[in-house]
Amino acid sequence: MSFTLYRRPGGVVFLDDDPDYLEMLAEVMPLDWYARFFLRPVECINTLQQEPPLWEADAWQQQEIINRWREGAALIPQILRYWREDGTARFALTQVCVVDYSMPAMSGLRALSELTGWSGSRVLLTGRADEQLAVSAFNRGLIEQFIPKQSPEIRLRLTDAIQNLLHLPDARHQQTWRATLTREQHALLCNPAIAQTLESLALKQGWIEHVVIGAPFGVLALDRKGSVSWLQLEPDEKLPELAEMAESQGWDASTVQDIQAGKKLIDLELQLALGANHKPQPRPAFALAGDPAFLYAALFTVDETFSPGLMNSHERFIATSGERKLQD
Repeated sequence: MSFTLYRRPGGVVFLDDDPDYLEMLAEVMPLDWYARFFLRPVECINTLQQEPPLWEADAWQQQEIINRWREGAALIPQILRYWREDGTARFALTQVCVVDYSMPAMSGLRALSELTGWSGSRVLLTGRADEQLAVSAFNRGLIEQFIPKQSPEIRLRLTDAIQNLLHLPDARHQQTWRATLTREQHALLCNPAIAQTLESLALKQGWIEHVVIGAPFGVLALDRKGSVSWLQLEPDEKLPELAEMAESQGWDASTVQDIQAGKKLIDLELQLALGANHKPQPRPAFALAGDPAFLYAALFTVDETFSPGLMNSHERFIATSGERKLQD
């Protein structure tokens, strides 16, 4: 298990020729999902086929951040600018497509095969007679999962399956942001105990999007309302260096000792990257794993003037997406 280097919410598309079944799904799927419902395969395919250029443009924006970083530009201000300038466009990109196998105009597998340029996850809903076909499609890598439509607890099974697929790391994003990490930093994130602690922390803090970077080492994260947090990460061998930096900045001996002991961290590099007129502040630190601990963390709030804000938040994006109507 490894902590995902980049994650964000994405859209979910449902395709089924049964309007009653689609309306049921529209009512029971989580309200914080951007979900669209299609009755006709052609309309669904045409909609998704418009997305690959948008995915490509978004991936290029992220790669350009790395390119500028290699030329000396700080990462944190660039990521914050990317979030502000993108607004909410990235939230509309579809990550999961759920298709009914048995449709008279076109089978679900045929519809999925038409999505040649779309790289999201695919789920097939099957009837009892379709199960062998679904198994074959899964084994050939045509779909990520299949679920019988008549399954008990279909809502729960489908929701869990989609949620897990939404949380899968995108290989291209992983490769992009891996470039900022040292081998030692990446190894820490691959530690199962650390990865699980970070996942739990992300859930507790309500993060819907995050980026892990190595310079400085930490996690820059967004919540549903567009507020930004910075989780600073410090390996134990780096604590003396951070304490020395704090001492050189004029912090008192007690604070310096707390930093050296892993009781507090201070956001010196964050404030330096932001170029803000805000004084760095020490925050209580906690150990992520190990006995004795070998990675410490502290949570800082990034000033709201740097955040995307409520107008560009995922919460507002969902609220302004309109009612869940079936699309012919």
